[in-house]
Formats: sequence, C-alpha cells, structure tokens
Amino acid sequence: MIDAYEEPGEPDRRGGGRYLWWLVRCQPGRSLAGAVLGSVWMVLLAGTPYLLSRAIDEGLEPGDYPALAGWTAALFGVGAFNAWLGVMRHRTMTRVRMDANFRTVKVVVAQSVRLGAALRRRVGAGEVVTIGVGDVQTISQSLTVVGPGVGAVVAYLVVAGLLLSISALIASVVLLGLPLIVVLVGPLLARLQGAEAEYRERQGVLTARIADLAGGLRVLNGLGGKGLFADAFHRDSQHLRRQGYRVGAVTSWVQALGVGLPTLFLAVVTWLAARLAAQGAISIGELVSVYGYVAVLVGPVAFWVECGYQISRGLVAARRVVRFLQLEPLADTGTCGAPADTACLHDPESGVRVRPGALTALACARPSDATTVLDRLGRYVPSRATWGDIPLDEIQLKQVRERILVADHEADLFAGTLRDVVGGTSFRGAGNCATSHDGAADLTQAIHTAAAEDILHALPTGLDSLVDAQARNLSGGQRQRIRLVRALLADPEVLLAAEPTSALDAHTEARVAQRLKQARQGRTTVVTTTSPLVLDHADTVYYLVDGTVAATGRHRELLDTEAGYRALVARDADAEEVVR
Repeated sequence: MIDAYEEPGEPDRRGGGRYLWWLVRCQPGRSLAGAVLGSVWMVLLAGTPYLLSRAIDEGLEPGDYPALAGWTAALFGVGAFNAWLGVMRHRTMTRVRMDANFRTVKVVVAQSVRLGAALRRRVGAGEVVTIGVGDVQTISQSLTVVGPGVGAVVAYLVVAGLLLSISALIASVVLLGLPLIVVLVGPLLARLQGAEAEYRERQGVLTARIADLAGGLRVLNGLGGKGLFADAFHRDSQHLRRQGYRVGAVTSWVQALGVGLPTLFLAVVTWLAARLAAQGAISIGELVSVYGYVAVLVGPVAFWVECGYQISRGLVAARRVVRFLQLEPLADTGTCGAPADTACLHDPESGVRVRPGALTALACARPSDATTVLDRLGRYVPSRATWGDIPLDEIQLKQVRERILVADHEADLFAGTLRDVVGGTSFRGAGNCATSHDGAADLTQAIHTAAAEDILHALPTGLDSLVDAQARNLSGGQRQRIRLVRALLADPEVLLAAEPTSALDAHTEARVAQRLKQARQGRTTVVTTTSPLVLDHADTVYYLVDGTVAATGRHRELLDTEAGYRALVARDADAEEVVR
C-alpha cells in the first residue's frame, strides 16, 4: 500500500476510465494477485458441484462407501482451502482499494497545492470537499472489478466448459442466457451514470453553500438574513434529496435485476436439466452438478451486474477528479527580473499608484472592487499593472511572490499551535514564498502591532495553545489579528492587506492603525478599508467609485472636498442622499 510520504506518481488525466486504469497499473503485483485469487476462489466454488456429482455417481448411488468418503474428504478439503482463499482475496482487494483511495487523496492534495492561489478561482470549495468525501471512496470501490470481477469471467468460462461436457443444450442456454441478462441491465447502468453525475454536481454546489453559511453565520445573524438563506438552503437541499431518490430508484432496479434475473434463469435451467434427467439423457449426479453449476453462476453474474454499477459510479467520480487535475495554475509568463530597488506599483485600470515606503489606503463602497485592485497589484489576475517601468506580468512570478504579499482577511488558518499558525507562510495562495522571521523579538513586535496580546493571555498556554482549523475556537476579531500577525512576520517589501481591521472594535482598531503605520515605516503598505480610524493614518487615500479612482488625497482633505467619500466613511445617510 502507498506510503504516507511516497510520491503517488503522475496520474493519467485523459479521462475517467484512463484514470481508473492508472490506479490499477500503479499496483500491478497486488492487482494481479487479486485477479488470480479471485479467479481461483470462484473456480473452486464451481468445483464443489463437480465433487458433489462424483460423490453421488461413484459413491452414493452404487453404494461404494470408501469412494463416498474419499469424495467427501475432497469436498471438505476444497471447501476449507477456498475459505482461506476468500480471506486472502478480501485482504488483497482491501489493500487495492485503500491504495487507490490514498493515492487519489494525495494527487488531489498535490493538485490543490499546485494550483495555489488559483484554486478558489478555478473550482468551488464544495467541489474539492465532494471529491475528498465521496468521490475518492467511490473510485476505490470500483476497483473491486480487478479481483472478483476478473474471477467472475474466468468462473463463467470454466462452468460453461463443464456444462458443455454434460449437455450441449444446457451449455448453449447458459452461454446465451447470462450475457442477455447483463445486456438487459446495461441501459439502467447508463441511466444511473447520468443521474449520479447530476447528483454529484448538485452535491458539490450545496456543500460549498454549507461552507459559506458556516463562515458567514455571524454576519447573517447581524444583518437579519439568516432566515432568508436558511429557506434557500432548505429548497436546494430538498432538490438534492429528490435527485438522490432518483439515483436510489435506478440503483434499486439495478440491484433487484442483478439478483432476480439470475435466480429466474436458474429456475429455467434447473427445469430443463430435470427434464433431461427424467428422459435419461443425464445422470442424477449430473443433474445435481448442473443445479450446482448454475447456482454458482448466479454469484458471478450478480457480481458482474454489481461491478457494472460500481464502475458506472466510479467513472462519474473519476471524471470529476480528472477535471480537477486538468486545471492549471496561474501561468508564469514572466521573463524579466523585478526592480532592483523600491519602485512604484501602478494599476492603470483603476488609476491607483502606490508610492514606495508609504501607507496607502483604498476606500470603496464595494469591498470587492478594492480587492480586485489588490489582485491586480499582487499579480493574481492578468492585468496591465506595472512595477516601476516593468509590466507586472512580465516579471518572474517567483520574484513577485518573494517581495509582494497579498494578505487576505479570510486567508486559511490551519490547525496546530498558535506559534505554528503565525509562523507559517500559508497566506493567500500556496505560491507566496515570503520568508518568516523566527526571532522572538520579531514575533513579539508583530503581536504588539496587531494588538494581539490579549489573545495570548486568553489562551491556556499562550503561543503553545492549540488552535482549531480556521481558528474556529477564536472570535472573528481574534482570527483577523492572527492573520495580521502572520503577515507582519513575513515582513514583505510590499504588503497588500484586504480589510485587515474590519472585525475589530473601535478601540482595538485605533491601536492597530497607529502601530501598523509605525511598524511598516519605510516599507510599502496598501490597505483596503472604510474605517476613518485607519484612513486617518494613511499617507495617501484613494477613493474608488465603480473600481476607478474618483479622488486622491489625505483623509481629512477628502472629508472636506468629497461628499461621496464623506458619506462612505462617516456612514452619513444625509450625505448619501446628497451624493445620489
């Protein structure tokens, strides 16, 4: 089975079927062993009726008790050996499935890291969660066909040969009838694949919505929108449930036909064999063996129907994984080096020009417009932004990430000790390579700047206290300050911070604004905010309307000259009416 630290290999991204085959090829010895064990196990199941027929014809019917005892002993020995084979087959196939499970998890995680900052823009969180929770398991289960699936084919051919030695008529009925059963179930499998694909898509959307609701529940409560979103989620979940019933209905028919049709077929063949025995065409032992052979065949045929069901679901899941693996990270088309000295960042689309070594603030009625400017200045989207005289898209991406850091106020926080959480470099996207400072003085200074001393005092063991994933055991304001501490520890040449104080109370926000200006003295810093407490400390404030600069100046100057800006930062309803 794949080791936790072993490379999973290069997956085949050309399609769902090819991906499943790649999982088989990654463990050829184990897959071959599963096929051999499954084949021998099923063939020996068919050997039981043969031994039973010999015991009847050569021992019981003529009254030869030594022969009867010998065949009985052989029957017991084969049964015991087959029981051991069944155990080994199950163990081997469990390892095959687990290897496929872990290998798929590793390639999905590796792809998530590879996409980095592009992950959220290329695929929803619900899609990744659905792959990790459901699709990985479905893919691993579909590999069952490698062992018992191959064995079912071998057993079918062996039993057909045994039946041919007894009666050509019965063999013909079996050879033609059992494939007919599989053909009858085929259309249902195609329908199941379509229903399953739609169900998975809706499940991914709903999972993403759950994550959004969980993350914004406090905001929704404050705005009074919890009921509205709860009703929308209820409607979507009911729709998903109905789609799940559709999948279940098709699945129930597949499974019912997989068991019912072979059983009905067994009755037909048994009736035919009984007529031949009554006519003297076959012996009583051969009649028993025919019944046993066909009873054994019910298992392989039902198993093949089940395999078709598993493969159908596995292909749907594998296609989703392949679609995710086919996503590409942000293209690094840069060939130039970054400016040797501090230089001005300029975004022509908005008109924002960031002066080196200064604290610049972007104020906008729609936070998304200001965040879009940061995305362009941080080179997370294609743009015409420049750094100095060089187009940002032409600079090597590695150098951009080393010197420019976009600190998102919703950046992920991984589980671990608080010291590990703030000391890592897991900022916005996996591509940020800002160097963190491990010195105690730097950490103390960053905590002081973010006014986060109270967080350490509230936790039982300070920096060594455990923090949940996404720091769910901390409040929104505490999480925001932890993210700010992490960004300050990286000490980038250019820090682009999105709403770094939006969740703080006025007293704490005022302290953070003052300390941030002092701590980043001589370093380029851009913040997006509408808080007058932060704007008052900015060297330059850009007032954006519809994503473009409407006015530039110091905070107090804009208050006197721009009615729209005054309405935005003061939340002045009367001023807003004047602007309209």
